[in-house]
Amino acid sequence: MARVLLFVIALCVLPVVLTAARPGRVPFRLQGRVYCDACRAGFETPKATGIAGAAVKVECRARKTMELVYSKEATTDSKGSYSVGVDEDHGDQVCDVLLVSSPRADCSTPSLGRDRARVVLTRSNGIASDDRFANAMGFMKDQPESGCTQILKQYQEYENED
Repeated sequence: MARVLLFVIALCVLPVVLTAARPGRVPFRLQGRVYCDACRAGFETPKATGIAGAAVKVECRARKTMELVYSKEATTDSKGSYSVGVDEDHGDQVCDVLLVSSPRADCSTPSLGRDRARVVLTRSNGIASDDRFANAMGFMKDQPESGCTQILKQYQEYENED
C-alpha cells in the first residue's frame, strides 16, 4: 500500500517539478513588412513597394520603468518582409518593432506614425499560435512619384461619399 501511495505521489509531483525546472523560453516568430511610401501619403498605396535590406529592431521595455530589457535586430528579405525569432515570453513588458535604416537613399525618411509597431509577445492572452504579426512600417520617398496625385484623389472620392 505504501508503495502504491508513493507511486501516485511521484506521478503527481514529478510533472510539476519538471515543468518548474524547465527554462521559461517560449519561441515566438514575429513577422512584418517594411515598405517605401512612393506617394508620401503616410500609408500604403498601390505604388508602395517592399524595401529589401531594411533594418528593424524589436525592443521590449519594463512596463513601469521603461528600461530596455530585450533588443534584437533583423533585416528584410527581397520582398521587404522580415521574420524574427523571440525566445522569451515578454508578458510584463511593452514591446515594439522599430525602423532602424533603409538601404535606399531615395526612400530613407521614416514615415511618422508608421515608424514603429506595437507587438504582443506573451502566451497569457489567449493566442494559441507562436506566430505574431506586426503592422507594416514605412519609409517615405524624398519626392512623390508620378501618378500619385490620381491615386490620392481616388481616396478623397471614397472619403466624400459618406
